[in-house]
Amino acid sequence: MKLVIAATGASGTIYLQRLLEQIDPVANEVHLVMSGHARQVATQETDELRIPSGVSKHPENDLNVPYVSGSARFDAMVIVPCSMSTLGRIATGSGETALLRTADVFLKEHRKLIVVPRETPWNLIHARNVVTLLEAGAIVLPAIPSFYSRPQSVRDVVDTVIWRILDQVGLPNPRAYRWRDDGASTTPADA
Repeated sequence: MKLVIAATGASGTIYLQRLLEQIDPVANEVHLVMSGHARQVATQETDELRIPSGVSKHPENDLNVPYVSGSARFDAMVIVPCSMSTLGRIATGSGETALLRTADVFLKEHRKLIVVPRETPWNLIHARNVVTLLEAGAIVLPAIPSFYSRPQSVRDVVDTVIWRILDQVGLPNPRAYRWRDDGASTTPADA
């Protein structure tokens, strides 16, 4: 699979880190592009962003990368975390950076674009921009964890979101918690 992984300036570098750790760069061609603000936030939130060997890193403004062209075949783009500012620029069709141009290309070519906003609360402009992206064919996957798997650490909580991203991309993830019916009934306290 050929993937573009992008990050923007929203808090949530841990989501980017965990996604990169769970995609095999030997089995998949992975390209990473980070906005300047994403790099600043990563420095603030982590001791060091660990980029696996085999992941190709690209500057945010390099328009000579293959994924900015519709003629280059890529399978999916994930923007994690995606700031509401970036989400809004994508919704308006802005292509002022390679990151934004790539998102625009994925929409126009009907390729899988997954945006993972982490910011909250939303205002009405944010909600309308999300609707615009959904109507254009993007998958909007807010970084909202689940707790069915009974996570025991921050990393476990983060992974509940990463599992959903990997499912949307179409990559296998044997560690993902899958809901199953155990035949358990709910108690009055659960109702």
